[in-house]
Amino acid sequence: MTSPAASALILFDGVCNLCNGFVQFVIQHDPTGRFRFAALQSAAGQAVLATHGADAAAIAAEPESVLLELDGKLYSHSDAVLRIAQELGGPWRLLLLGRLLPRAWRDAAYRFVARHRYRWFGRQESCWLPTPELKARFC
Repeated sequence: MTSPAASALILFDGVCNLCNGFVQFVIQHDPTGRFRFAALQSAAGQAVLATHGADAAAIAAEPESVLLELDGKLYSHSDAVLRIAQELGGPWRLLLLGRLLPRAWRDAAYRFVARHRYRWFGRQESCWLPTPELKARFC
């Protein structure tokens, strides 16, 4: 696990109900407040993508469900989710058994869910707004 002082930034699709639920899950299981959050559609999210040389326009048009910026590196697809589980620690580390599967299989499953997430979980008209208590954790 990375040092507790280091922060990790989760980039998520701000209008996706599944993604917003995932953010709520991380908040509930991150008592130290290590993770920060930014919607991919936000200026902060777009700036992070640009910093990493990601094609911000392409990602905004078909956003990934979750990206993770940690220790200067940008993780995507199943690697992002597994790394978040690792950083949460505790029983969530058991999800790291998923690394036993080839990345191509993990990412194919990830893309399948990402492609159908709006149909299965719905979407919002605008990005979710955090409560005043959580606002400091959002960019």
